[in-house]
Amino acid sequence: MSSALRAEVGQIDVDAIVVGAGGAGLWAALELAREGIPTAVLTKLYPTRSHTGAAQGGVCAALGNVEEDHWEWHMFDTIKGGDYLADQDAAEVLAREAIPAVIELERMGLPFNRTPDGKIDQRRFGGHTRNYGEGPVRRSCYAADRTGHMILQTLYQQCIKAGVKFYDEYHVVDLVFDGGEADKGGRCSGVVGYKIADGTLHVFRAKAVLLATGGYGRAWRVTSNAHSLTGDGMALAWRHGVPLQDMEFYQFHPTGIVGTGILLSEAARGEGGYLINDAGQRFMESYAPKLMELAPRDMISRAIYQEIRAGRGIGGKDYIHLDVRHLGRKVIEEKLPDITELARIYQGVEPISEPVPVQPTAHYAMGGVPTNLETEVLADARGNVVPGLFAAGEVACVSVHGANRLGTNSLVDLLVFGKRAGIRMAQICKSTPQPGSVQGAERAVRDELLALSTRPSGVRPAEIRRELAALMMDNVGVYRDEALLGAAVKGIAKLKGEYANVRVEDTGSVFNTDLLEARELGYLLDTAEATAVSAYARTESRGAHSREDFPERNDAKFLAHTLVWQGSDGAPATKLDYKLVTITKFEPKARVY
Repeated sequence: MSSALRAEVGQIDVDAIVVGAGGAGLWAALELAREGIPTAVLTKLYPTRSHTGAAQGGVCAALGNVEEDHWEWHMFDTIKGGDYLADQDAAEVLAREAIPAVIELERMGLPFNRTPDGKIDQRRFGGHTRNYGEGPVRRSCYAADRTGHMILQTLYQQCIKAGVKFYDEYHVVDLVFDGGEADKGGRCSGVVGYKIADGTLHVFRAKAVLLATGGYGRAWRVTSNAHSLTGDGMALAWRHGVPLQDMEFYQFHPTGIVGTGILLSEAARGEGGYLINDAGQRFMESYAPKLMELAPRDMISRAIYQEIRAGRGIGGKDYIHLDVRHLGRKVIEEKLPDITELARIYQGVEPISEPVPVQPTAHYAMGGVPTNLETEVLADARGNVVPGLFAAGEVACVSVHGANRLGTNSLVDLLVFGKRAGIRMAQICKSTPQPGSVQGAERAVRDELLALSTRPSGVRPAEIRRELAALMMDNVGVYRDEALLGAAVKGIAKLKGEYANVRVEDTGSVFNTDLLEARELGYLLDTAEATAVSAYARTESRGAHSREDFPERNDAKFLAHTLVWQGSDGAPATKLDYKLVTITKFEPKARVY
């Protein structure tokens, strides 16, 4: 046996398991602790390194602290911003429950910026409007430009105070099902965790399992996502018969640092920053004259690409400028300290006196593991639930974001639905007996890991990963067409074939990151395949899915969510289904800003 794996530890019993320690996982764990439910939080990172901490600009809620606002306006903006693909009952839950969630966070101790009279301060963000689209509204509650960091710290401190049990640096490498796979009526009854420190496998048994593992942005070459965002939860669910929903809708944030993809928050535009082309023009006037730089992200990313195609990129190159010089030193240093420091460190640019080069960067998955409003994972288009399995945050698709997420709605999503997950899981745990023994459930994944670390020869994972990132960036980017997507589907299938012979050179057991990165590559290939196959099948343009060969939105055929299942025995994914969008208050109309 390779030394990359050591002797397995016996079964560990809890009532609830939370996989991931970002905002959604932490709030779910906190609710479970409040209900006295024995819970294990497994995270492959130390909790405060979770990617929620990278969210900068704010968390939106219609508090009306600075100007008039209402949750109904927020609901409308979310639906319109998502190009009418968001389920409207879910958007209502998001907008309504955002308000008490933000207030509760403030009472936990989160240090929001304040208005002169001591209320939570709010600023503008793209796509958020007053009175159903009349103009921008100040809805984003913020802590300078490090709001996600403050949310993560606050929730983690509350979890420690509540006695939540953390298993830090445990990489969840498989889900455990009892009675068959998810699509055969099986129940999720635990997980298999790989302890990174010593290479041991641990089997956890539970009545309820929450996936809160985030997104998969590392599938693209230029991305704002941390190296840890590799689609783990999505891929593990997919491998056990759960479909993935709306994977074709992946958001490109318009203002990433050129070359690195590191994000410069929309907060800069919320405070009044400009987007400038080579001629010094605020070009968004031609694309969204009412909201300008505060249009939704998909529209701005496409506008930047069009400016570059027309030769109006800075110096004829593939980027434009973000200009905050006119805001003045006080605003920049007090409200935008982190993002301006990033520009200084990674570009050598002084934002107080110079414009900052930016370009679109792969940022956020609107799609993911399908769930109902209670965060229970769905097995099919009819709404049948996978017993024992839950998902919240970016890994999930409820769907509140539809075809395009509005800025600041990601933090609201993980707060509202993380809290809902904890409440629902506690109810399930109180009414459900402990499943049967899961000892031995680690054998299949142990064999897979052994194959990676004992193969005498084969391709190196890094080579496949580079090819995949380039393929996704070039073919499944801001603009798409049949030829690009068809080549992506074939290219990913080729890479998956090569992955079957991948070899890990490090055979040690202590912090074998090579082995785990090879495992993560498998997850990226799965999520990339689901994305490309779903995008190829959707012959329309909607939100972040923009096809140049089908430039119009087609509500007659595609006002529906895509569901895609993994192919059997390694075959490419071909099983697709669609479920209708839930419409309650707002009939679809042209999306004009």
